[in-house]
Amino acid sequence: MSVSLLAQRMRRVRPSPTAEISDKVRALTAQGHRVINLGEGELDFATPAPIAEAGVRAIRAGMTKYTAVPGTPQLKQAIIDKFARDNGLAYQPCEVIAGAGAKQLIFNAFLATLDAGSEVIIPAPYWVSYPDMVALAEGVPRIVECAEAEGWKLSPAKLEAAITPRTRWVILNSPNNPTGAVYSAAELKALTDVLLRHPHVAVLADDIYEHTRYVAAFATPAQVEPRLKSRTLTVNGVSKAFSMTGWRIGYAAGPQWLIDAMGVLQSQSTSNPSSISQAAAVAALEGGTGFIKDWLGLLGERRDRVLQMVQAVAGMSAASPEGAFYVFVNCAGLLGGRTASGTVIDSDLNLANYLLDTAHVGTVHGSAFGAPGYLRIAYAVDMPVLDEACTRIAQACAALSFSQPAA
Repeated sequence: MSVSLLAQRMRRVRPSPTAEISDKVRALTAQGHRVINLGEGELDFATPAPIAEAGVRAIRAGMTKYTAVPGTPQLKQAIIDKFARDNGLAYQPCEVIAGAGAKQLIFNAFLATLDAGSEVIIPAPYWVSYPDMVALAEGVPRIVECAEAEGWKLSPAKLEAAITPRTRWVILNSPNNPTGAVYSAAELKALTDVLLRHPHVAVLADDIYEHTRYVAAFATPAQVEPRLKSRTLTVNGVSKAFSMTGWRIGYAAGPQWLIDAMGVLQSQSTSNPSSISQAAAVAALEGGTGFIKDWLGLLGERRDRVLQMVQAVAGMSAASPEGAFYVFVNCAGLLGGRTASGTVIDSDLNLANYLLDTAHVGTVHGSAFGAPGYLRIAYAVDMPVLDEACTRIAQACAALSFSQPAA
């Protein structure tokens, strides 16, 4: 089929950089290389057994038919109970929806609300899919750079300056992918104070990493400022907290007019999320998160191993992340290095490709997240494997030559 038949919208969207890294890893593996992928955003832990068993029981009980588009009554109630228990937020069944991952729900929210030229404020570094989802919905991503020196967090002054009459949404992602930054309640309150002055701006709170954090407190915008609840969509899911990425269940809560619109879109695209996965998600949300303390203990050890490697490599630096399971590494000091074959590493993308081709370790370049000069290293892999990956990265970086020593 001729490429000319493709819609114009396809010119506005890029393939997912993280998916591209995974494709390259699979290709190298197929060639016989032992590749370690530190580019994917998923835990290596098995889905907890009681949750998996709930899915098996659902299959055996014949729960294999269509459900209501926004989710079963049991799942919607479990979502409502979760928000009340963990976040102090009260919702009715008509204000919650489940979908095939949080990603689908975010995209549907944009598709339901953005017209051509509508703007969405996206603090950078950002999850790779935000700008492209906005662009597919004919909106305009308005990227606001946040500084490493400021903890990678959006300031009230920068938020105020970015708002225009065309602004439709601001995205707040905490804990953040890729940096691991976690907004405190006070920091969120300073941002919501700005938003109270701009009633035409809605808030998309992406809380998907809520339970993978090393700081005790967690806050979400609608909880911090109840007056914004009527224009806040709070998005979450079971993929990160319960290691259920492949089950594909996300959920969201917000004003009924928006949830209804998202439901209409979902009814004409994917329809309901998997009935089996919904049953497992009920078990996850009702079963509690007591096991996460042990997971976080292991993740903390892995995080520290990556930070140890970063500290030892000339040209790299990184702050200890407060949440998620990534270290966002400043690699600017390695740019300009020359490989053994004479190639100059002049960008974070080239560095990521060098590490993949030479060390056979997959990482994601910071430019994919709107932050050139960085690498995202996902450390949710078993410690012996992570240790080997860190050794390979360090050796590959040490093999680069510089006219002057790397800073």
